[in-house]
Amino acid sequence: MKKIFFVFAAFIAAGIIAVSCNGSGSASNETTTSATDSATHAHQYRCPMNCEKGKTYDKEGKCPVCGMKLEHFDGTDNGFTYKMEYASTPAQLEAGKEGTLLFTPTIVGKEAEAVPLDVQHEKKIHLIVVSNDLSYFEHIHPDYQADGSYKISVLPTAKAYTNGPGKNETRFNYGGDYTLFADYLPSGGSHQVEKVTVNVKGTAKPTITYTTDKLTGKSDNFTVMLNATGGKLITGAQMHISGMLMKDGKEIDVNSLENYLGAKAHMVVVSLNDKEYLHVHPDVSGGKFDLHTTFKKPGIYRGWIKFKSSGKVHTVDFTMNVNEGTADEVKKTTEGHDSKEADHKDH
Repeated sequence: MKKIFFVFAAFIAAGIIAVSCNGSGSASNETTTSATDSATHAHQYRCPMNCEKGKTYDKEGKCPVCGMKLEHFDGTDNGFTYKMEYASTPAQLEAGKEGTLLFTPTIVGKEAEAVPLDVQHEKKIHLIVVSNDLSYFEHIHPDYQADGSYKISVLPTAKAYTNGPGKNETRFNYGGDYTLFADYLPSGGSHQVEKVTVNVKGTAKPTITYTTDKLTGKSDNFTVMLNATGGKLITGAQMHISGMLMKDGKEIDVNSLENYLGAKAHMVVVSLNDKEYLHVHPDVSGGKFDLHTTFKKPGIYRGWIKFKSSGKVHTVDFTMNVNEGTADEVKKTTEGHDSKEADHKDH
């Protein structure tokens, strides 16, 4: 990860910053102070994942990128620029062989200072690993070390995971280029997503080419079916995507799932061409997954939903062919989305 979406975002969510305005003195003074505070300290709202790099809103709502609820923000970020330093042992990783990956959060210009991280969705760093063709995906979590770094153990092919996949271990069975996304929140700072490209020496797996939509995916006896507003994924408008969950061929309420990393599900979306990262946070509406996101560019995207049932974490993959939205399509999609939001609030 040379630049670790190094963006999942956690494969994940930031804390609420409370804003308070306190008045004192007589009743007339309190009224004056309150009016002044309202004018000079108007509430601002920002995505807790900071998807839009500092952009704020003056009203509540949802982030157009990841769909999370905007939260109060009073502009108190410490202003530091962060960088996730990456190193591996050995420096040249080889397919099928053991090694280690180390990630160390630093402050640019203050590299010697320790950088504490906040817990988001039960972890301090969510690490997403994808192959260059996006056929391979893994969501794991590095372990904190005494020197301030975070470690992932790379297992040789024949060695089993210590406590199952998805923890603090990974493996590279094939050679090639991999993109790693580090999703983390420095204490007092803004949410960060950085990406690093890691080359693994060895025989590469045959490339898989994705060209068309695959909006239905399976894991064991579970099936997830995605349905976009208007039936088409486009750029230029916030897409509302409904996700139906089925078990043994019958629809079930997603509320019946166990929480996974503090939520009913997590979804990561990565673009094929430039490896842009979206960490989408599904809500639950009417017993279905309710996803909102905005695609900046047309092209092929791969997505993965992870959820937990009966103690097992399931991963379902999708392929999304996003088209350039025409003015009419954007208008229709936006009006339809606003109508659904208004109807949801009325109920």
